[in-house]
Amino acid sequence: MAVAIMSTPHSVGDVEIDVKRLRQRCGLRSRLVSRTRVFAAPLAHVIALGLIPALTVATDAPPAYQNALQQQVAVTERAFAKTMADRDLAAFGRFISQEAVFVSGAKVLRGRQQVIDGWRKLYEGTNAPFSWEPQTVEVLDSGQLALSSGPVHDAAGKLVGTYSSIWRLEAPNTWRIVFDSGCEVCGRCAADAR
Repeated sequence: MAVAIMSTPHSVGDVEIDVKRLRQRCGLRSRLVSRTRVFAAPLAHVIALGLIPALTVATDAPPAYQNALQQQVAVTERAFAKTMADRDLAAFGRFISQEAVFVSGAKVLRGRQQVIDGWRKLYEGTNAPFSWEPQTVEVLDSGQLALSSGPVHDAAGKLVGTYSSIWRLEAPNTWRIVFDSGCEVCGRCAADAR
């Protein structure tokens, strides 16, 4: 933060103060008394104002726009998961970025069409083989990329795995998955979930 008042400046750190002008504004007559009072008052304000960013950064709460974006991504993730419950492969495809990469073990699917083709068998039949829901959603400060992760349950509701998806804001209010990966749940995680 730099405050500059020109004429006969005195530098204190990166703050320049025009003692003569401040003395006139404050109604100070004596040069000895005024210099002390002139430097003390502005420096107190500069120090106090300098602490504001530090106090603001120290809070743990994300900015309001972050909460709104996290909610937007969580709603999008739930709508994406609903495509499985609804058995709607076409709707599933609309959530996938053109350049998406889905990783499942050693198998990698690249691009929207390959992902749709790879998941087609999971959308066959009347009952969904699994479901998922976001448990954690984080968004970059830029608001352009987000992470969602959470549990995967089998058709009976048993925890069988976890997933992680990276979403990219591709147009206003339009999030699409660019990376997705899942893994089976380990015995300890399954026990913790009970």
